[in-house]
Amino acid sequence: MLDVKQLEALAAVLEEGGFGPAAKALNLTLAAVSLRIKGLEAALGQRLLVRGKTVRATPAGQTLLAHVKQLRLMEADLVHGLPSSRAQGGAASPWQSLGVAVNADSLASWFLPGVAATLARYRLLLDVAIHDQDHTLEALKNGDVIGCVSALAQPMRGCLAEPLGVMRYRAMVSPALLQKCRTRAGAVSVHRLLSQPALIFDRKDALQDAFLAQHFGLASPQYPRHFVPAVDAFESALEHGMGWGMVPEQFLARRVGRLPLEELLPGRTVDVALYWHHWEHEPVSAQRLTQAVKAAAQTLLADTQNL
Repeated sequence: MLDVKQLEALAAVLEEGGFGPAAKALNLTLAAVSLRIKGLEAALGQRLLVRGKTVRATPAGQTLLAHVKQLRLMEADLVHGLPSSRAQGGAASPWQSLGVAVNADSLASWFLPGVAATLARYRLLLDVAIHDQDHTLEALKNGDVIGCVSALAQPMRGCLAEPLGVMRYRAMVSPALLQKCRTRAGAVSVHRLLSQPALIFDRKDALQDAFLAQHFGLASPQYPRHFVPAVDAFESALEHGMGWGMVPEQFLARRVGRLPLEELLPGRTVDVALYWHHWEHEPVSAQRLTQAVKAAAQTLLADTQNL
């Protein structure tokens, strides 16, 4: 049996960002936290932390962190379900925190509106990590979250990957910048397009490259780039002609009263299929979130079968 106090010390070091903050959070001395970690490493016969300027988990430490987080959720579900807990004068159950990894476009369009009612009903808190949809799975693998929205279809061992639907992106540009990309005959010139900056959410975002590959047959093209990792600022940069960029259809439908944007190549889209990755055996609170995510996607995302 693993020692619960040692596990909590490990989790505190990783969640708080070091031994000192962990000791403060646990109301222990620095030496006590260090001894608990060393004891756990000795019991398991392997290192759980990489110690240095910053402390990070080894693969074994990541696995244990995920285990601790699942234990916390299961214990909270258990306590909430005990008859004595339900009979205490109707007292509200404690809030439970669930870590999720979601791409920014999903978070700002369908994810939060879709799960808000479930979060309020069951007193669930979200701890959101924002990553590109091609990289959210790493957070689940590391034990940082209990579920993630990903563009990858292959689940990890012990997990499920459930299809959610598709986010469709269109290449959008300000009217003035669009004119710079056109020939005298009015057609968009790929050479003129590549001479203009592209607006990219962050360095992991590959939507522009996918658009150029699908619709112009270009592989690894070179072009100037702005990086704007905020949804509102990204749209503002588009409106002010700083560059062209990929925008989800969900965002375009709510652009009432904003500066105009035009589609670079009307009807030429990039479709990103999304999946909800979660543990096959998950606590009740996580199951509720999973059901809410799937229901929200069914209502608010495009169905892959209709594309």
